[in-house]
Amino acid sequence: MTAGGADIVAKTPHNPIEAGAPPADDVRRSGAGVDPSEVAPTEGRLVMLEGPPSGVQSSLARAVVVANDHLGDRYWRMQLSAPDIAGNTQPGQFVMLTVTPSGPSNWVLPRPMAVADRDVARGTIDVVYGTHGWGTRQMAGIGTGDELTVVGPQGNGFRLDPGTKHLLVVGRGIGLCSLSLLAVAASKRGMAVSAVLSARDREANVLVPFFEAVPNAKVLAVLDADGSSDPEALGPRLQALLDEVPAQQIATCGSRRLLRMCAALAVRTGASLQVALEAHMACGMGYCHGCSAWVQGADQEGPLVCRDGPVFAWSAPGR
Repeated sequence: MTAGGADIVAKTPHNPIEAGAPPADDVRRSGAGVDPSEVAPTEGRLVMLEGPPSGVQSSLARAVVVANDHLGDRYWRMQLSAPDIAGNTQPGQFVMLTVTPSGPSNWVLPRPMAVADRDVARGTIDVVYGTHGWGTRQMAGIGTGDELTVVGPQGNGFRLDPGTKHLLVVGRGIGLCSLSLLAVAASKRGMAVSAVLSARDREANVLVPFFEAVPNAKVLAVLDADGSSDPEALGPRLQALLDEVPAQQIATCGSRRLLRMCAALAVRTGASLQVALEAHMACGMGYCHGCSAWVQGADQEGPLVCRDGPVFAWSAPGR
């Protein structure tokens, strides 16, 4: 795999997502991401990752629900039996979930969900979701043994540079789901991992146990409740960490403020930075063109978050 670095440029002239400009839609994707419109233009731009796409062709499965557990606050973990998807998913990729329609209010379109964990031997994948609206509240009521239609893995995930010795992952809330498998992959390659997990309070920081179980990982949980999640306080702490143990790669997801902080750290340390984006999606494959991350002009569409992302490289100003 090749890494997306600060010196990466777009593969074609229409690929850059100029940070700070409004997207074609209010882009949101369940389970991960940062809205590309929420990055100030002075802080660089996002570009497509170089190298071959992640994973293999996606597959469709009628997945049996193995578990659907409440983790805390408004967050739930659903485990699904989907052997082909489990075997092919790469860090940062996602699946499209469809609940079988029932009742007067049918859930018609699938929902994109980041793959937070997988067990290849058991053939299972985990998605973590927050109950925000009607659809996710319906998901919380799904029982063990029920079936869902799942398509995946989808999109281009994170790239790990073989030369990386220390990886810093910084995420917030449900956005941490896109970073969890990246931490696992880096650990398996013998890389040191520093994981910063941001949330409103302890109850909402539901992925702390997962990251604490990753070998070679050091976890820093930061909270709004005590002010430790404020980038003005967190930034100097991470700068001190990187001064002591330099990181060659940084990955972030889930917060505009954390993205800005990570961009500043990348400039100061020379580390590469990759960012997971989020978007509304109807198909997740690039057919509907509903998740264009940037409108280039009347006759030119920008990259699609589902097909060209959801992970993009961040490029420093002037590069």
